[in-house]
Amino acid sequence: MKPITLIAIAFTCLPLTSVFSQEVVQDGEEELRLTAKDSIVEKAWTVGLGYNFVDDSGDMADELFAFKTQWNAVPYPTRFNFGRYFKSGIGIEGIATYNRYKEGKIVDNMPNPEEKSYFGLDARFTYDLNKIIGETAWFDPYLGVGLGYTEANNRPRGTYNGVIGFRTWFSDHWGLDLNSSGKWSMNTGDASNHLQHAAAVVYRFGIEKGLSNKGEEKLALIEALKAEKQRKQDSIAEVDRQREAAALAERLAKEKEAAQLAAAEKARKDAENRRKRQLESQIADLGMIYFKFDSSYLTDNSKTILDKIAAILNQNEDVTLQVGSHTDSRGASKYNEWLSSRRVERTVGYLIEQGISPGRLNGQGYGETQLQNECDDHTYCSEAKHRLNRRSEFTVQFSNAY
Repeated sequence: MKPITLIAIAFTCLPLTSVFSQEVVQDGEEELRLTAKDSIVEKAWTVGLGYNFVDDSGDMADELFAFKTQWNAVPYPTRFNFGRYFKSGIGIEGIATYNRYKEGKIVDNMPNPEEKSYFGLDARFTYDLNKIIGETAWFDPYLGVGLGYTEANNRPRGTYNGVIGFRTWFSDHWGLDLNSSGKWSMNTGDASNHLQHAAAVVYRFGIEKGLSNKGEEKLALIEALKAEKQRKQDSIAEVDRQREAAALAERLAKEKEAAQLAAAEKARKDAENRRKRQLESQIADLGMIYFKFDSSYLTDNSKTILDKIAAILNQNEDVTLQVGSHTDSRGASKYNEWLSSRRVERTVGYLIEQGISPGRLNGQGYGETQLQNECDDHTYCSEAKHRLNRRSEFTVQFSNAY
């Protein structure tokens, strides 16, 4: 299989779009935006899987692109790499490769008489050239050196390695790594030097991000705009203080009157809030009501709790109640929205049956959007944990709320 065809296949394995979040800083009618394009990945772990192509013809530099006569490859993934990349631009990688020398290909300046296996284990340090030429979020050229062990043409040898390549990123996580390595034998015997090229799909995880150079410049501009805006505001405030000085006596009189009114209002609100907290505590002590799986019917225990809530409401006629009903994550989202609405209806309906005016009851179904724990669609949980999400909750309000 030709290397160009293999690279095209690798491209099709990658997502070509990503979703970026934006932060907007507004100054007057102008907007200055910090977007995902202003950020870069500074530290990450990477893992990759792809193809390797070996040129062990013996000439190293001549006929670099003699695919038919000198390059060796197999039609399935033959390269695995794992590495760690740091904010300094330095990366550490371990690489394992497999290949086969085809019969008839030029190996060590001679036609290869039979198929032979190739194995390689390499460790290398790389340096991100973006640290020198300017950082980008999607293109990372690099140079590297390393050591390795190779068994090729039935000749095992240690190697000194040099690598040049680049990674191009389609999102924060997915990218393509293309590189070429020269491998010089440590042996003094007849083990030859050779070239190894690679094309691999790479995935980043454990990502730590920071601002690019352009992002830093933009952030500095945002801070400068904020400082200028604050300077203008301080200037306006000083003019206002001078104007206020002329009307100080009148304002102090009004402030005194307002303070007295505010104190009275605060006393009223404090009393109201204490009463509200007391009612909230009473209802909270009763607990939430829970539903059986895929059911909106009230259990006997739930009815007992609702009877007590109804008694509290009958004793406090200026109180209204907000009912929020939920489901666990199992089932389709649309169905769970409908099921939570049914649970609201049955909860509110039971309270109405106990003599509570419909005007004092409000309800909202939230489906599976407000889970109490980690039990989402991707996490296995016990039935006891799922039960905690099948609930109705209660919030106290006052009909004369201010």
